[in-house]
Amino acid sequence: MVHRHERPRRLQVIGGGRAGRSFALALAQAGWRVGRVLGRGDQVADAADGVDLVIIATPDAAIAEVAASISPRAATVVAHVSGSLGLDVLGPHGRRAAVHPLVAMPSPEIGAERLISGAWFAVAGDPVARHVVDDLGGRWFEVADADRAAYHAAAVIASNHVVALLGQAERVAAGAGVPFEAYLDLVRATIDNVAELGPAAALTGPAARGDWDTIDRHLAALDPAERDAYQAMVALARRLVADP
Repeated sequence: MVHRHERPRRLQVIGGGRAGRSFALALAQAGWRVGRVLGRGDQVADAADGVDLVIIATPDAAIAEVAASISPRAATVVAHVSGSLGLDVLGPHGRRAAVHPLVAMPSPEIGAERLISGAWFAVAGDPVARHVVDDLGGRWFEVADADRAAYHAAAVIASNHVVALLGQAERVAAGAGVPFEAYLDLVRATIDNVAELGPAAALTGPAARGDWDTIDRHLAALDPAERDAYQAMVALARRLVADP
């Protein structure tokens, strides 16, 4: 259920990249009053004046410096959208929060659409983080500071590493003269199987059944530059078999 407020909340976003503009567009659509997005070179000392929430959407390495540059205001929450950082980087501010969406934001328009499409968010700190997710129509779970690096590592594995593996599949397929598009339905069905059955039960193929002869043939056929990654994934597959 979408959380309703007596009046539109007021937002200031710092960070003119894809994440910052995605949040600005999405929360404007959700009824927030959003000021001009502040970017590199803008003065941010007064960013917390007259708003309910400041979202810092800069690269992680800059968050602490930006937060320290903002004059604290007792009524204003200062939040970041980093997946791996805790609330300590927002040190000068009494009301702190983190709101990290489990979505890719390749452009502000696509990012905003995904933020308002029932996305999952990792939240921490001030309750306004949960109100933001409610207003976006999303789902949230809390992640403590001590667990944020592990949480974000899992997100990277689930997204970035999958893309890297598909890049390997594309290279190997090209070497065999097979179009990469022929494998995409297999990928989609595999994701559906994992969603329905869980990773261990969804696992098929030579590593799942211990077919080492087939695996050896694969390794012999692969370019040497591709073998380490293949062997690493065989080891992970066998881990699922041994400890489902």
